[in-house]
Amino acid sequence: MANAVFIQNPHSIYKDEPGVAYHFPKRYLRMVEETIGDWVIVYEGRKGAFGYTSVLKVESVVPDNTQQDHYYAYFERGKEWQFEQVVPRNTPFGKAYEESLRGADGAAMSGGVSVAAVRRLSFTEFSAIVTAGLKPLEGPEALPRDVTDGYAFAETAALFVGAEALDIRDTVLVSRAKRDASFARLVKAAYQGRCAISGLDLRNGGGRAEVQAAHIRPVAEKGPDVVKNGLALSGTLHWMFDRGLISVGENHEILVSDNKVPSEVRQRLISPSGKLHLPDDPRHHPHPAYLKYHRENIYGMTA
Repeated sequence: MANAVFIQNPHSIYKDEPGVAYHFPKRYLRMVEETIGDWVIVYEGRKGAFGYTSVLKVESVVPDNTQQDHYYAYFERGKEWQFEQVVPRNTPFGKAYEESLRGADGAAMSGGVSVAAVRRLSFTEFSAIVTAGLKPLEGPEALPRDVTDGYAFAETAALFVGAEALDIRDTVLVSRAKRDASFARLVKAAYQGRCAISGLDLRNGGGRAEVQAAHIRPVAEKGPDVVKNGLALSGTLHWMFDRGLISVGENHEILVSDNKVPSEVRQRLISPSGKLHLPDDPRHHPHPAYLKYHRENIYGMTA
């Protein structure tokens, strides 16, 4: 097994399905096969976020039966974790995270190997990028940092004290508690602390947003920890969404199970617009596939 970087933009010439499958030509086959069962990092170029954006686990590699000498790498469902920080190619000290990309001055070069769609990563390189990406968001829309949960990523260098004994692939990346806290910060920040369904921006005495982060496709049903699979919701609406009493239509209209939700409750909790209040950044809008999953598998299913 081995770690690697996959270049995958939101809009690609390849038949990619971000978070699900990676389409690539035969020249990268050997490197991609080495990653089966291990973690890879996604890098988006200038047509995307222009940096390292998430970490995923490769499950299998299969031929593309419709295009000669092309293959698909399928990711393990539910394992994708979006970085809280988009990580640039260079560290804060001006050195490229990937040693193979370093020029004479240590900074990332343009062209050459830097445009390769797949690049191997050493454990140290992989850990440094993940550590930088998962540095917790701060600010009034994000959850307050809790250093008691073992999620102390403030200092990148701290990870490399006894790095051989501290493999984040077996600790951090599989921790449900760490994932939940990170997901909550990402979603609350994307929605700027505002409930997507009521439209209300409620704050506590310390100015912290009171909304919660709801997975659209639940974790138990292999929903990933990415903003596109999340909604910022008040506690009551979060419960109703998880129970299938409310959902979201194809055009972001709010769906309500009328035979289970009294009209007065609907009038009190649902935004008068009848539509979701979306994040300013379109990259963070709910993905249609996750909304469809919720409508078809959760909405209206409560007895």
